[in-house]
Amino acid sequence: MPTSHPHQLNEIMDLVVKVDPRSVLDVGVGFGKYGVLAREYLEFWDGREQYRDWSRRIDGVEVFERYLTPLHAFVYNRVFVGNAADILPTLELRYDLLLLIDVIEHFTREDGLRFLEVCFQQARNVIVSTPREMGVQGTVFGNVHETHRFQWKAEHFTSYPKSVRIDNEHSLLFFIGEDADKVRVSGRKRWAKNWPVLRDWYWRLRKLLGR
Repeated sequence: MPTSHPHQLNEIMDLVVKVDPRSVLDVGVGFGKYGVLAREYLEFWDGREQYRDWSRRIDGVEVFERYLTPLHAFVYNRVFVGNAADILPTLELRYDLLLLIDVIEHFTREDGLRFLEVCFQQARNVIVSTPREMGVQGTVFGNVHETHRFQWKAEHFTSYPKSVRIDNEHSLLFFIGEDADKVRVSGRKRWAKNWPVLRDWYWRLRKLLGR
């Protein structure tokens, strides 16, 4: 689908705002929701009064050109059309943040792991989200690339040395990259504020379980 469920919006955008990237690459833009949100909360909340005078670079990649509308032309600096696995190695810019939201389940396990390595080379940080239960999905809106190919599990992402799992009921959500320690410390501070007694036990248990 050129969209994703709304129950991860808070967590994902909280990460985007914390990292405060100067450049973003949205892989699999679909309807353009995360491009819109990134543009809004990275641009309009910095005190400026110039509308459309963008100071951040927000690019996208979309394999299915029929998804693109005038909305994308307004929000994104550029949308590259084609297979992301082929496009990313050709890009000159190394982005501060790469968004891989409900995309990886459209790869086989082997192709997905290879593609993740390409993403890590092309960006300092990657936010990856995939459904806990992806269900069966084939061609949608005439787009064969919408087919679900592999059910990813937490262990596929926890092996990376700088990986932080973000709690979400519906998605496996990970922040992986150079700013992972900043995100991890921020999460601990939030627990310290809301659950001071349980905080340490919670993090010890997660470390023990490798989650």
